[in-house]
Amino acid sequence: MDERHQVDPQRRKGRGAITNHTNRFERKSRVAVHDGWDLDEDLPPLRTEVSIERPRSMISRNTSPDLSFDRSINPYRGCEHGCVYCFARPSHAFLGLSPGLDFETKLIARPAAPQVLKRELARKGYRPQPMAIGTNTDPYQPIEGQYRIMRAILRVLADYCHPVTIVTKGTLIERDIDILSEMAGDGLVRVGLSITTLDRDLSRRMEPRVPDPARRLRGIERLAAAGIPVRVSVAPIVPGLTDHEMEQVLTAARNAGAVAATWSVLRLPREVSPLWREWLEANYPNHFNKVMGHIRAMHGGEDYAADWGKRMRGAGPYAVLLAHRFKVACKKLGLVKDLPPLRCDLFQVPAKPGDQLTLF
Repeated sequence: MDERHQVDPQRRKGRGAITNHTNRFERKSRVAVHDGWDLDEDLPPLRTEVSIERPRSMISRNTSPDLSFDRSINPYRGCEHGCVYCFARPSHAFLGLSPGLDFETKLIARPAAPQVLKRELARKGYRPQPMAIGTNTDPYQPIEGQYRIMRAILRVLADYCHPVTIVTKGTLIERDIDILSEMAGDGLVRVGLSITTLDRDLSRRMEPRVPDPARRLRGIERLAAAGIPVRVSVAPIVPGLTDHEMEQVLTAARNAGAVAATWSVLRLPREVSPLWREWLEANYPNHFNKVMGHIRAMHGGEDYAADWGKRMRGAGPYAVLLAHRFKVACKKLGLVKDLPPLRCDLFQVPAKPGDQLTLF
């Protein structure tokens, strides 16, 4: 790794990425160099910066055969959790920013999201299907505590009786148990809590601003106690680094109250691959060859292959072994793959002031 691209460890303390390479759309790259004139000085730590965006639409559509949903919402762009392996990092390049440290320090909040969502749900001809939230960046990342956009979105979905699935690593979701339990009583919500490892030190290095694993397990307990169906997501599994923990994570989550489980393997699309390799070399150099060897074996000799049906879990003997272990562990623990479908028949657009009420 070229040391010129590294950001000083004190400046990036509490962050996941080591570098902040220029995004793939820029023709020129920027490298910090000492001009030899000034004395060395300590630069300030990287702070989280939040910009505001007013979206024209909130509902993103997809037709991917690898996904179980056809629509999703993203309250934020970028994610302060700083998970170095996050497959969403390349999306920051479309904003003219780096998928490296910019992704976790230069964030976009969308406070107008609830109002825009209301308008879209009220359109004539809209047909409800479960809305997925947390599929790109985490809706319960730390800045949600200030902006409360996710809570306002949930309130809209509850008012419209619209089904929703949520995936998060953030225990801030417990704040919204009042809304979630109300929706769960009507069969309108499912929550997935992601636990990558039970090793606190590894978690802190790999996903620096995520609540530690024990705290996430307590989050499962509190959600389950409120009657909210919780699925544990063992994701991403890192071959040669976290894969040996699969059964332990599933057992701990089941004991905490999870009723279902899913998994996916580490994905390294575009800029994520060099970011991951830099992090792995700096933090676990003795594991580098083993981890990257397994990953390449699962992706046809490459760091990543985006083939439909294979990109989430890889292919080859090691992928087959992981899938078998997961299936056996879930059967033993009573964790199911598929939960009952969420209800779409309750959807209705709330009456606005001045609307004529029906007589029947």
